[in-house]
Amino acid sequence: MKNWQNLGQNEQALWGECRGSAIYQVKVDAATLTVTCSCPSRKIPCKHGLGLLFLVASTPDALPTTDPPEWVEAWLTRRAEAAKRKEAAPKKSASAPSQKAVEKRKALVDKGIERLDLWLSDLVRNGLGGADTQPQAFWKSVDDIAKQMVDHQASGLANRLRRLTEIPGSSPDWPKQLLAQCGKLALLSEAYRNIDRLHPALQEDVRQLIGWTLKEDEVLARGEKVADDWFFLGQIQITADRGVTQRTWMIGRQTKRPAMISQFSLNGTAFSQVYPTASVQQAEVVYWPGAAPMRVVLASRNGALQPLTEHLPGTESIDHFLGQVAQILALQPWQDYFLCVLNTVIPFYEHETGHWWIRDAQNKVLPLAKGNYWSLLALSGGYPIDIACEWNGATLTPLGALIEKRYHSIVREGV
Repeated sequence: MKNWQNLGQNEQALWGECRGSAIYQVKVDAATLTVTCSCPSRKIPCKHGLGLLFLVASTPDALPTTDPPEWVEAWLTRRAEAAKRKEAAPKKSASAPSQKAVEKRKALVDKGIERLDLWLSDLVRNGLGGADTQPQAFWKSVDDIAKQMVDHQASGLANRLRRLTEIPGSSPDWPKQLLAQCGKLALLSEAYRNIDRLHPALQEDVRQLIGWTLKEDEVLARGEKVADDWFFLGQIQITADRGVTQRTWMIGRQTKRPAMISQFSLNGTAFSQVYPTASVQQAEVVYWPGAAPMRVVLASRNGALQPLTEHLPGTESIDHFLGQVAQILALQPWQDYFLCVLNTVIPFYEHETGHWWIRDAQNKVLPLAKGNYWSLLALSGGYPIDIACEWNGATLTPLGALIEKRYHSIVREGV
């Protein structure tokens, strides 16, 4: 506090002046938490912006609600004018690729599909039971096939192939899991070969799963728009060779629809947008076209973020949740991850097996992902809680839990 002066906030922004080697003016957009600071640091957000955010989180009364000073007012005016110009600017429609380019790519993908089918047939014919004892040359062949899929402009298939190498030896039933994933690849190959016979929404899914990507402006133009108060429940980060993929999970207060924002950070760079969890915000999202869409673009955010303190819009029955998963898979069988929001469930530890579980009021259970959850058990005190998780078809990875009107982010320990 001793280094801060002229602190304040309103519905649009937070601000303050931080005394360091000079007086730095710090502004934070209340809707997006975008930080602007007069310091020369190239880091975004800088330490002064982070300091202001930590201050308002730990000591909310330190920032009185008041009219903004001139330097904040001018900043807000510039942002409003820039937003108006962006909205008024003519939308650039994505130029459609030429028929020649489309035919060329289709021919490449067709060759890639043929190569994939041949490899899958060889793998299944030789048997999956000994895959974990295969020599290094075998796993290099998987990587070679994945690279060929990239060369054939089918990067989605390449990603699924690389994930196969993580399955052998990962669990007692890994041959079953490997066979299931190979089956999904074969089903995707067959779906692509017969894409003209599929429902148009499923055609969208198959193209995207193969590797055709949609630009954000295409999604905004063609996707389903849904306005609601969105609960930001938590994030999952997956480290890849070249960076980090982050999934941010949300659920609508009125619609109870799950939504997921996918971001990629290349070689440690910052994500382009910040989505603080344990918060609620009125917003409009646009769903990616598909048969059972979950991925969204956050089109607009209205008003300030509010702390998440209310009952989560979920279900009290594990059977009901699994029924929802079955409905999604009936529409889109390649969906890998699902948002699971359960009300009045109890986390518990099974000493005999060393496993963690979630139990509902009907005594049905689902396993938690590998790790320790003693902090979750301590927070719950053994009583029913509301919990949000990511379900991968086998285990739940907790995102956060609402306990006594306070939402706590949950971090796996021991992994």
